[in-house]
Amino acid sequence: MAQVPQTFFDALAVRTWCSLALRALGGAREEIDAINVYPVADGDTGTNLYLTVESAATAVEAVFAGYETGCAEPSLADAVRAMAHGALIGARGNSGTILAQLLRGMAQVLAGTGEASSAASDSRADGPVLRLALRRAADSARQAVAHPVEGTVLTVASAAAHAAEEAGGDCRTVARAAYEGARTALAATPDQLGVLRRAGVVDAGGRGLVAVLGALVEAVTGEAVRERPGCAPAAGAAGARETGPGTDPASDADPALDATETAGADAAAGAGGPAFEVIYLLEADDAAVARLRDRLDALGDCLVVVGGDGLWNVHVHVDDAGAAVEAGVEAGRPYRIRITPLGHGEAPPGRERPSRAPAQRAVVAVVPGEGLAGLYGEAGATTVLARPGEPPASGELVQAVRRAHAREVVLLPNDAELRHTAAAAAEQARTEGIRVALIPTRSAVQGIAALAVHEPRRRFDEDVVQMTSAAGATRYAEVVVAERQSWTTAGICQAGDVLGLIDGDVAVIGTDVTATARTVLDRMLQSGGELVTLVVGDEAPDTVAARLETRVRESYLAVDTVVYHGGRQGALLLIGVE
Repeated sequence: MAQVPQTFFDALAVRTWCSLALRALGGAREEIDAINVYPVADGDTGTNLYLTVESAATAVEAVFAGYETGCAEPSLADAVRAMAHGALIGARGNSGTILAQLLRGMAQVLAGTGEASSAASDSRADGPVLRLALRRAADSARQAVAHPVEGTVLTVASAAAHAAEEAGGDCRTVARAAYEGARTALAATPDQLGVLRRAGVVDAGGRGLVAVLGALVEAVTGEAVRERPGCAPAAGAAGARETGPGTDPASDADPALDATETAGADAAAGAGGPAFEVIYLLEADDAAVARLRDRLDALGDCLVVVGGDGLWNVHVHVDDAGAAVEAGVEAGRPYRIRITPLGHGEAPPGRERPSRAPAQRAVVAVVPGEGLAGLYGEAGATTVLARPGEPPASGELVQAVRRAHAREVVLLPNDAELRHTAAAAAEQARTEGIRVALIPTRSAVQGIAALAVHEPRRRFDEDVVQMTSAAGATRYAEVVVAERQSWTTAGICQAGDVLGLIDGDVAVIGTDVTATARTVLDRMLQSGGELVTLVVGDEAPDTVAARLETRVRESYLAVDTVVYHGGRQGALLLIGVE
């Protein structure tokens, strides 16, 4: 459907842009995934960009929905702030995080904040303001990356901003210039980054940005861009460069260039890189984030920290996922933590999927706290963090299944209320050719039991049976604080009471955390058990784990106890008995 052309940029244009960008990335997702070789050849850049823009578009739609009951319409500032915030909280992966900062940079100008306080009116922006917004976007994204590399989305963004600055006229002219500048820069990325040249592809993140800028052109001109940027730097399917006067057709790379300018970049995409990708939202002040940058930069690479005004999105590749999360805890309040194992390997030439070969089997698990996220991640699982009141959507679980990059996936929801969400995600993944088994774990301690017996070398069905059996043989409990007066299976509780839930039902109402936990544990062990698992939350008393360990040691012969720290997991304590 054709869009109405306009010479200015307003809230409706923002809404249209987000919708068109989402459609464009949806259509190009598989293509972009297939050319993803840098910084890690994990084949998910298109998916990450799509999910980032989906979050931005959802936030913008929510703003418009809030105005439906009245006669007023959202202002440009309302729309771009929502867009930037949605992208920030929904950013996925390296490229998605950078895109979120690009959108935030634009929003700062278009909303008339900071140095751009007089740049835009409250209702619309003209061509010069859009040029300034594109420049701010490119500059702020580059500043957010610890070690910028040319030949990436940063290069494409800078070229778009430069082309926009060279153009005069209204928003239509500026948008077209930015798009064409980005396309030209994208085609040149293989000349700047050796790993792209050898794979015969352009930069995946830059390809995604070109799609987003093409949507911007359509939003302000009403005309769809006619040429889609290709995935290879030249016409040859294997990515061979065009020859001409002074070009040696037998060689497509300058050895000196590969040995110097791109050595560090290629190392990030090659074998031996960090083992985990860690992403989390962080509530922290500027000073704490500055210290966090230094610490994370020393721990790993591909560090990108975006955001501001107290809310940040942190992305880094590290070997020690726990240390990266701990650094966030020291800086402020991290949440929505995602820890994903990374695969590394050089991409083959051509336009086939250049990422590593899929693993035979992987485990994807939903976990309630950053401590458990680290534990599961170190055991090789791909994790999705579920915060209290913020359960993951099926789309997030599907993305996690894709990121696991395996032919067979075992999915652990670890929450009874997530079973239908997980089932929907499993069904979607199956349509993509992935064999998925859903084990209906109701608690993270059941997931730990299942993960403990996971053996990828077994036949898939046998492995699933063993994991299901281990989870089913684990009784689970949790100790929480009542938020309000309520009727329970153990009687009436008051706000502030300590509740002990066994297998999902309230079994104990008390006033002391340790005493309530001890009663719960005694009831669970009455029917026997060989191993007690305790997952202690940040708000639990410091001595609760030690006292429960002593209780088990003194009262129950031949029963072992293992203790984990769950972080901000909602419950004060999780208990498993198997």
